[in-house]
This record gives sequence, C-alpha cells and structure tokens, in this order.
Amino acid sequence: MQVTRQRRSSEKEQISLLGRRVGRRTLLVTAGIAVALGVTGTAVASTYRFGTQQVGQVTKDGQVVAADQYIDPYGDRTVINDGKIMSSSVSPDGTHLAASVADGDAALVILDLATGQVKQRVGTNKADDLRIGSASVGQEGPTYSPDGKQLWLGQSDGYTKFTVNADGTLSNPTAVAIPADGSKHALVGAAVFSADGSTVYSAVNGQNRVVAIDAAGGTIKQSWAVGNAPRGLALVGGKLYVSNEGGRPAQAGDTTMNSYGTQVPANGDTGAATTGTVSVIDVGDPSAAVGSIDVGLHPTAVYAKKGAVFVTDTADNSVSVIDTAKDKVVQTIATQPWPEAKVGYEPGAVTLTDDGRLLVTLGRANAVAVYRYTSPQQPAGFVGLLPTDYFPSEIAAVGKKVVVSNTRGIDARRPTTNAGHGTHDTTSSLTQFTLPDDSVIRSQTVKVFQHNGWTPGSVKTAKGSGYARPVPVPARIGDPSTIKHVFLLVKENRTYDQVFGDITKGDGDPSVTQFGENVTPNQHALAEQFGLYDNFYDVGTNSAEGHNWLMQSDNPEYTESSAGEYTRSYDTEDDVLGHQKTGFIWTGAQAAGKSVKDYGEFQSIESKPADATWQNLYCDAKNMEATGQQTQYPIQTGSAIPSLNKVSVPGFPLFDLNVPDVYKEQIWKQDFEKNGPANLNMFWFSNDHTGGPASPAAEVADNDLAVGKMVDTITHSKYWKDSAIFVVEDDSQAGLDHVDGHRAPVQVISPYAQHGTVDSHYYSQITMIRTIEQILGIHPMNQMDSAATPMFGAFTSKPNYTPFTAQPNRTSLTLGLSTQPSCGSDAPAPSVAGAAPAQTSVTVPPSEQKVAAQWKTWESHQRLTGTKAVPDFANPEQMNRLTWYETHNWTKPYPGDSKIYAPNDVPGAYIPSPENDG
Repeated sequence: MQVTRQRRSSEKEQISLLGRRVGRRTLLVTAGIAVALGVTGTAVASTYRFGTQQVGQVTKDGQVVAADQYIDPYGDRTVINDGKIMSSSVSPDGTHLAASVADGDAALVILDLATGQVKQRVGTNKADDLRIGSASVGQEGPTYSPDGKQLWLGQSDGYTKFTVNADGTLSNPTAVAIPADGSKHALVGAAVFSADGSTVYSAVNGQNRVVAIDAAGGTIKQSWAVGNAPRGLALVGGKLYVSNEGGRPAQAGDTTMNSYGTQVPANGDTGAATTGTVSVIDVGDPSAAVGSIDVGLHPTAVYAKKGAVFVTDTADNSVSVIDTAKDKVVQTIATQPWPEAKVGYEPGAVTLTDDGRLLVTLGRANAVAVYRYTSPQQPAGFVGLLPTDYFPSEIAAVGKKVVVSNTRGIDARRPTTNAGHGTHDTTSSLTQFTLPDDSVIRSQTVKVFQHNGWTPGSVKTAKGSGYARPVPVPARIGDPSTIKHVFLLVKENRTYDQVFGDITKGDGDPSVTQFGENVTPNQHALAEQFGLYDNFYDVGTNSAEGHNWLMQSDNPEYTESSAGEYTRSYDTEDDVLGHQKTGFIWTGAQAAGKSVKDYGEFQSIESKPADATWQNLYCDAKNMEATGQQTQYPIQTGSAIPSLNKVSVPGFPLFDLNVPDVYKEQIWKQDFEKNGPANLNMFWFSNDHTGGPASPAAEVADNDLAVGKMVDTITHSKYWKDSAIFVVEDDSQAGLDHVDGHRAPVQVISPYAQHGTVDSHYYSQITMIRTIEQILGIHPMNQMDSAATPMFGAFTSKPNYTPFTAQPNRTSLTLGLSTQPSCGSDAPAPSVAGAAPAQTSVTVPPSEQKVAAQWKTWESHQRLTGTKAVPDFANPEQMNRLTWYETHNWTKPYPGDSKIYAPNDVPGAYIPSPENDG
C-alpha cells in the first residue's frame, strides 16, 4: 500500500503544477486517468490505451491517427479530400475561406463557410475548376485585398493574383514574378495589403527581404533587408512587423549553419537556430533604418490587434506580445499545457476575439489554447484547451464563430482506391464552432489531455543507482537495462502489406504484396523467429518527415509547413531551421553518457570516386567479404550537424541507389569487427526505396540480404547477449496497405524480444524511439515521445540467445542491370514453394514496350542515383506505379487502375513531388 500512496502523492505534485491553469475539476479527472493507467509503478501514456486499435478506427475516445493520438474535434467538421492545408485566410466579408493545399489534387481551394463545402478547386490538374501554371504553395497566405476583390497566392517565384468574383470564386489568374537572386528563389511567406489596397507587402523568404509590390501592375517598388527567412507580416499604422524564423543576420564570431545559402546563428552542437527576431519597417520613410525586436525561437505567425502584435515562437512554445507603442516585448505567454514536457506543442497561429479571448493553435497537440487577454501589459490567463483535428495550422475569429484549418484533417484517409490506402492519401479539414464559456473549455481540456496521452508520471527518472534490478526496458529513465547496445536500422518507404501481406498469421493482404518471402527471405525469417508486428505505424508521409520523426521524435513545424514546395529544403539534415532546440536522439544519448556511432543516417555530405558504379561496388563487396580487404572505392561522408559529424563512421555511403546495400554492410562489418559497437548505432540502408540500376525486386532483395547478414553477424558476436536491433522504414509512402498507408513493417530483434509471436498492439515510430530512450537512459526530446508508452510488451525478462542465420537471397541482385558486373551475375537460391515465385526476368510484353520506354525516359530524370541523388524526388503516384509494373513484368495494372498508364497519364501525376514541382 505504501507504493500506491507514494505514486499518488507524486501524481498530485505533478497535477498541482497544472492546477493553476485548468482548475480543480479538470485535475481530478486527469488524476483518475493517470491512476487507472498505472503499470509497473509508473503512470503510462497514450499508446497503452490504444490496445489493438488501428489507425483510422473510430473509438469512444476519438479516431486513431498515426502520431500516437486520438482526434475528436470540438464543433463542426468538414473533411477536405484535396490534400493538406498549408495555410488559409478568411475573406473580408467572412463568407469564404481560401486554403492553399499540397499533396492532393489542387493548389488552392475556396470553401463556403456557411456550408463548409469546397466551392472551387484551383490547380494544374485538367480536372480543376481553374487552371494555373504551378501547384507550388508557400508557408503563408493566401491573402485577400481589403475590399475582397483580389486574392494573392504565394508560390516559389512570386504570386498568382486572382480576381474574386461576386460568388466568392476566383478567375483571371495572373502571375506576379519576383526574380530569383542567383540560386535563391523568392519562396514568399506572408503578404499584407496597405489599407487602401494599392500596395502588397511581401516577405520574400528565400531572399531575406521584404518588398513592396504595386498591386495593380505587379512591379516591385521598394525592398528592405530583414532577418533570416522572413515569414509572417502584420501592418499596424505605418509600421510593418516581420517575423524572421531564422532570427537575426549572423555576426562576426557567431557559430552558424546553412539554411538556403544563408549562414544562420546556430547551436554549435545541435545545429539549431539560436535567435528569433521581428523586423520593424517604417513603410512611410524609405530612409528609415529597419528595427529589430528579439523574440523566441522560430517566430512564425504575426497577428495584430488592439495595440499589440502577437508572435508565435513556435520552437520556444510561447507567444511574444509586442506593445506597438513601444516596439518592445512586454509579455511572453507560455503555450506548454502539460508539465511533463516543455517543448513540442508548436504554436502556429493566433487570433483575438472581440470579447478578449486569445486563441493559439498548438499543432502537435491537436488543440487550440484559450487565454483571457486584457492588454499588452496585463498578463494573459490560461483558460484551457479545445480539441481540433490533426495539426491545426490556422485560426480566425469571424464574428462569434471560430474557424480552424487543420493541415492533416483526419490523417491519410482520402478515398482514392478500394485496394487500400497510401500515405499520400492525405486529407485536411475545417472545423468551426462558437467559442464556448470557460467551464466548457475546461471540460474539453480533459479531452485534449486524453487524446494526447498526457498523464502524470509519463517520464520517470531514476533517483539513484544500484537499487533497481536490470530489466530490458526499465520503468524509469536511468535505471539499468539488460540491453547495452542498440542498433537502429532505417530503411526506405515500404508498407506492411507490400512486404508481409503474404504472411497468413498476420493481418495482411496478399493482393497488394510486392516483395513477399521470395524477395525478402530474411525479413520473413526474422519475423518468424523474433515476432511479427502487424499494427505498427510510420508517422511521416515522406523522407523529409520520416527521418525527422526517427531522429527528433517530431517533424518540426518548419518542415510540416514547407510541404507545399520544399524548395528551401527537403531533407533538413543541413538546414538549421529543421532542427528542434532540444536536439536529437544521438545528442540525448551523449548527454546520458552513452557512446554513439552513425552509419549514413541523417548525414548530408558525401564524395566518392567516379568509378564507384553499382557494378564495381557490388564486386568490391564480394571481394571484401571473401578476403577481408578494405574497399577499393573509399567514399567520404559527413554531416553539417557538428554533434553528428563527430560520431559518423567514415566511408559509409548516404542515399544513393548506385550503391548496393551489401556494400554498406561490408563497410559496417569491418568497423564492427575491428572496433565493436557503440551504445547507440544508427544506419541508413536505403535500397528498398527502388529506382536504381537493378530491378525493384533486386534492390529490395539486396536490402534484405544486407540486413540479414548484419543481424547474423551481431547475433553470432559476443555483443549479442546485451543487444537490441530495431529495423524500421523511415516512412511507408511507396505503396498501398489495406489497413492504412502509414502501417509499416518493423522488427524488434534481441535475446529479450518476444520470440515467435504475432503482436497486434498499436505501436509507432514514436513508441519505438521512446523504447530506445528508455533502454539507454535518454530523456525524451519533446511532448510527443514524453507521452509515448515504451514497447514493454515486445520484450521479456527471459532471454533466448539463439542467433539468427542469414538466408541466401532468392531474387538475383543483378536482375535488370543493363550491364552485368565484371565479377559475374548474381546466382540466387531457389524460390520456396508456396510463396509467390521470385522474379527471374524483366521482360516486357510487346504490347507494353512503348509505354515501358516512356517510363524509362521518365525514370532517367528522377535523381535516383549518383552524387545528386535525392530521396523522393520522383512523384509518388508515378514512382509507385513504375515499381508495381516492373515487379509484375508489365502484365498487371496498379491496384485500383484499369490499365497500365504512361507516366503523364497516371492519376495524380500532376501532384508536385516533395522535391520537384514539375
């Protein structure tokens, strides 16, 4: 009984911190949640409550999404099946909302706020109501003129200006160009009109300046240099307030890191931005110096009302309030509702109602925070939270109504094909409500806590050493684990059904399986020996998001809001704006006194010999394995992030489909045998991405064999007894899954892993990262992994030390090569009866040879190989079909299609890929 009393006392201490914010009634309910969920002496968080629920499932607690959360918004919801909302604006008369969208079938949609329905779609698709030249959209806007007769949509190279018709629809699209400055495109942020509508002030994000544009003629009248990555704008009288997401310009002696060709003041360890500023421009005096006000990190939205400018400090989780009479921050409002974690809520938009309530969207909490606000000098008082849909990004008060745009809506549930879902089936949503009284808001606060799994005691830390018995996954951070070495193997892009849909004992669909047992014999053998997990989810939609979720347990707001063009950066390894201030999993390991080695993951610098072709590296790998000699083609790699560069193992290649994964495995093996492992070892085995010189099946087989050999080596070594290997995809965007596009294969390999089981409990990348943190004593990085439940159920205290023996590949690794390697073609092992046979040729039927040739030409432009290789450059809808056609020898249409399409005829081919707007 003593333990129970102590636990409840600790919970009350945590709850008391919240009490000043949400009131006693809320506290008692929250305390009840925490006690009800208590296990192993600690309160656990959201994923414990999911049980075996699946993403997309609607439960009494709400709908399950892939980020360890439930959603059940307050008010009325309209689901928008046109992609992710990047930003939105309400028309001056309050009747319509214009929303820029990405990853869908339009660039801009107009919604009727009275009905909540989409009234017009604007984009590059021939089926759109209005056609424009580019589907790229910026982080901010679109913007209506004061009289409501114009709408300006920000894009990569300026704006598209529209006439707003009497019924709210748009017409007469006209390009307003802002010229590139060398290699720097405009990448416009927010725009704001002068009071008379004659001038448009634009934050030219990519060029670190603000320009004044003649609204009628589109010419640039004036330009001001501001801080780094200007984004939000507000015009108050004759002063323009500009948020600089990258802070002030660098000064002599600053430690800096790159962002789109600009050196930004940065932390010398994590490479995260260290300043945030608001520039102040006197638009009436061209000779006046531009002022600067220090605010929190990553200032994004700027909103002005009643003598104040409100700035969302997204990375600092606060709102800076600037008194416009003094041009000084007079108060900072915390947006950290859960005492267990200070960061990770990502405030992104703000509005003030006429009755004095300040509303702030918390993107990663799926909530709107409500405050009582009187004046700039009077401290705001926290009232509570209202739940929204997935990732609220914009908010506006329209009379007594509140309108919230939610970037990810109800997750990737857009109806596209009855064969299953893909991660790019993204939705967004609009929620509307009349702001309730404070008592209702307080009661809804409990719901937000439940949705996010915010329970007291979610992060328990050890109070001393020598008292706890070692267990595989300790209940407290810092208590001893039986596991000393963690190996995190990151792969690329596969869904569960693509790989494991043929395993009958799991929840699979063999009709969409492309790389079953005869392509991935090692993954199947590992699943048989160490357990099959058929309810695991990758959070991100693509590589830019996926690697962030694994390394930061978050996809920072900067990357989230950049998805409409990704021109500034895609993978943010070398972009300071994509890094959270609390660091990465490896910096957390180092802070906990653990050693780290990195093999390619999150690195961004590489050079290699000109003759390091796929064929030569394949032969080199065979020679290294047979003789123990070092590589004949040394590859130089590194990272722009200082802390990662220090632990990067030389010679391990980055993403490049011209490099076989079996070559990477040999580079690692030589280091492993010579120097042994670190406590945390991170890898990027990327060839299951497909698109290289070999056929897709060969590339996936190459990836499978490399992983199998690596696991074989570890399990036959002296380190096996205290090791755990996690094999995970960075994302699952490259195919369909009958449950959800985020569902992906994962493997947990350890003497302490549950062997031979099928585990259907909800797990995600976030819960996996929390498990690694728990094992190595790493403090969680933000509220997302702080709220996650470690994968306690995946482990047992009774070890089984049986090693794994790698399976020979059954699909030829050289299948599909136009030139076979000098050491000879690969001769695979025979297929196993009962499984889909291994592909043995890449023949194209005569009837499809013309279309196959068109695909070959298309593929040559997708930057899949060489030093300029970029993951996800190719349009996902096209890339997925090419992979399907090739794995089925051009005999079978993609699931849901009626025929084999040429590249430009693919449904969705007009959607800009992450890296390519073409």
